[in-house]
Amino acid sequence: MTRMGDPRRGLPSVDQLLSNPTGVALSSRWGRESVARALREVLEKKRSDLAGSTALAAVVPDSDSLLRSAGELLERRSSNGLRPVLNGTGVVLHTNLGRAPLPPAALANLAEVGRGYANLEYDLRIGERGGRDQHCVERICRLTGSDDALIVNNTAAAIALVVSELANRRHVVVSRGELVEIGGAFRLPGIVSASSGVLVEVGTTNRTRPSDYRDAIGPETALLMKVHRSNFRIQGFTEEVSLEEVVAIGRAAGVPVVHDLGSGFLLSGRIPGLPPEPAPRDSVTAGADLTLWSGDKLLGGPQSGVIHGRHDLVQRLRQNPLRRAFRVGKMTLSALESTLSLYEDPELALQTIPALARLRESAAEVTQRAERMRDRVDDHLRSRVHVVSMQSLVGGGTFPGAVLESAGWSLDAPAERLDALCRGAETPLIGRIEKDRFLIDFRTLAPGDGDERAAAVISRALAELPAVEARG
Repeated sequence: MTRMGDPRRGLPSVDQLLSNPTGVALSSRWGRESVARALREVLEKKRSDLAGSTALAAVVPDSDSLLRSAGELLERRSSNGLRPVLNGTGVVLHTNLGRAPLPPAALANLAEVGRGYANLEYDLRIGERGGRDQHCVERICRLTGSDDALIVNNTAAAIALVVSELANRRHVVVSRGELVEIGGAFRLPGIVSASSGVLVEVGTTNRTRPSDYRDAIGPETALLMKVHRSNFRIQGFTEEVSLEEVVAIGRAAGVPVVHDLGSGFLLSGRIPGLPPEPAPRDSVTAGADLTLWSGDKLLGGPQSGVIHGRHDLVQRLRQNPLRRAFRVGKMTLSALESTLSLYEDPELALQTIPALARLRESAAEVTQRAERMRDRVDDHLRSRVHVVSMQSLVGGGTFPGAVLESAGWSLDAPAERLDALCRGAETPLIGRIEKDRFLIDFRTLAPGDGDERAAAVISRALAELPAVEARG
């Protein structure tokens, strides 16, 4: 191929494209330098595509096409990757979708604290440096009955900090039936090992007795750890040692007991349809020396790990070098403090914390919302929207096996194509596919704004797709 026949020579220059009226318009919006960089990337890609080709007129894109590609590139880069979505999955604490939505009070405080400076580590009473956890500590101690508390990034960090400080190269005794795996394939044994603890497994998967703990205690024993099985169940021929029994064994041997509680449900027993769940105060009452739980599960706050218990042990954790690596910032503390404050009035918490409100809503109320929103769908599309009974899950590694009766939409359209259209909406709607039907569970759509926007997304998507045959 001769140089004269190289189709890449037909591509316009960056300066030519910038002087094009469309290029000028792009520059006025994005800035000349940003547009120039985007055009260079687009042109480089086109040169690579044209390498080896001789069909000049057939393959060389025109200026409008190149400018359009640059504009699309700039649009993509200007959009945030982390975006709000509508949760129609029926999983209330959906880990992939950010678990608990924050309460309005927490969002308001986030905006107030985030727009300027804050007394994050400054004690306003004495005019000197203070502790960043103190904004939440008093509330946690009041709600749980503990002596002291500490906040870290998540419960895995809480375990790592506790093991690093209290069991460095020493033994951590845990029942084999409680060696949990949490999301992302992270396992309790791995966290203990990575934190320089030596895991000692006792009992069997289905049966652990008090004697198993007693027999495992020796000079190298640093901790007895009791882990609440919040994300799985063991049924059948089973035996388990209660937290009270483990505490008694630990005290007799002079060994601290740590209770990994998991979800930290402060209002256990207040959600109809859900079984009782061990509460942080129950752990303190039982005598656990330290209790650990998550802030973004059944508490309904931001991702965080709460540690509370004996003052002397919490103080040791504060001095550990890893504490700085695991500390949280002002935005997390702001949202957590606002969420905790709602629990001063339990009924207010149940009404205003979104995750709890979604869990409390009756199936009849969810059905009414689904039917009301169906009436918002365009007349010619409404026959393709069916209100059906469903079952929702709590999610977030809580209440394994428990379901909540719910309701939502089953839609007459090719399920995978409808799913893709809904995910590609300006505000993506995430549903689920069952038996070749695309389903939207209204329990996890917030009343008002959430379910109305979901109805609008579905209406636009259905208008683009053919119906599927009705199923009996």
